Amino acid sequence: MKLFYLENCPHCRRARMWIEQLYQENPEYKDIPLELIEESQQAALADTYDYYYVPCFFDGNQKLHEGVASKEIIQNIFDDYLRRTGK
Repeated sequence: MKLFYLENCPHCRRARMWIEQLYQENPEYKDIPLELIEESQQAALADTYDYYYVPCFFDGNQKLHEGVASKEIIQNIFDDYLRRTGK
């Protein structure tokens, strides 16, 4: 799974904070492979994905969520991943 973000984006900072909280609350989420990609530092890679807003979650080439995320949205993304992969 990939998370595209920008360092100076307040919504991205909040999403990353919620990810850390969710890791503490649900240790099984730490087993989910999550690659954090800072869009401005990896622009060539980011350009190969179809999205406009950050934070943006992908699993493979499938967009899972784009734009402002809540803690609940991120938790649902993680729960759906665990269900799909049987982990």
